[in-house]
Amino acid sequence: MAAQKINEGLEHIAKAEKYLKTGLLKWKPDYDSAASEYGKAALAFKNAKQFDQAKDACLREAVAHENNRALFHAAKAYEQAGMMLKEMQQLPQAVQLIEKASMMYLENGTPDTAAMALERAGKLIENVNPEKAVQLYQQTANVFENEERLRQAVELLGKASRLLVRGRRFDEAALSIQKEKNIYKEIENYPTCYKKTIAQVLVHLHRNDYVAAERCVRESYSIPGFNGSEDCAALEQLLEGYDQQDQDQVSEVCNSPLFKYMDNDYAKLGLTLVVPGGGIKKKAAATPEAKPEGTTAPAAEEEDEYAGGLC
Repeated sequence: MAAQKINEGLEHIAKAEKYLKTGLLKWKPDYDSAASEYGKAALAFKNAKQFDQAKDACLREAVAHENNRALFHAAKAYEQAGMMLKEMQQLPQAVQLIEKASMMYLENGTPDTAAMALERAGKLIENVNPEKAVQLYQQTANVFENEERLRQAVELLGKASRLLVRGRRFDEAALSIQKEKNIYKEIENYPTCYKKTIAQVLVHLHRNDYVAAERCVRESYSIPGFNGSEDCAALEQLLEGYDQQDQDQVSEVCNSPLFKYMDNDYAKLGLTLVVPGGGIKKKAAATPEAKPEGTTAPAAEEEDEYAGGLC
């Protein structure tokens, strides 16, 4: 079966090359017919699992379409060549061809197809090269945003934000989440804005920037319904615990369902959040009856330390 398909593919290649030949009676190559034959050859090679030959046939098909000024079909062929490289586990090269296809889709005036191609490339490379995947998702979001398809744009930005958090690129993640939040506010999806504020605060605290975290909460008071929501109350409690170096309070908030059932990357930020100073509690000590007779509570010691003044 495979040998039959390979022979079929080679026959189509031979026909394509014949269409490209010129002579005394044929001055111009027949790019359209050649492209069709290369496409058939690629399919035959693919069915025979000869992905390298299939990729070469797709590339030849793309060039024929380009020479025929059929940009959309050329882009499709480049994208197919990329998918053959994916089958060969050559992911960076695959992504390169799919990016080229997306640029041609844009040039052809089909931005939706361009965006879908970029997203596909991001998914291919995500586990191998997260940095590249972030770039591709952000590019896709820009394409959707330019087309005023904000819901699709913000979904791709979310993917980029989570990858940035996973890679502990917190400065970039903070900016990305802010952009998400702005779009959700624009489309009036306020409950998701609250969740993005929680994500922002966790990112800022992992950056050891309490001031930025507090500012996020303060600015979110302008979002309808935020003030008085459980998200707002939890964040205020979290910031209080962090400021007071109370690890117990911080852990209690971060282990609440509100935080634990967020996207996994943000839930992990909560579970690994450590307050500065080693989490020394500044709350009042335990009740006196729980202590052996004659011992003094630490809180009392702190109060008495400077009882006589500094001098």
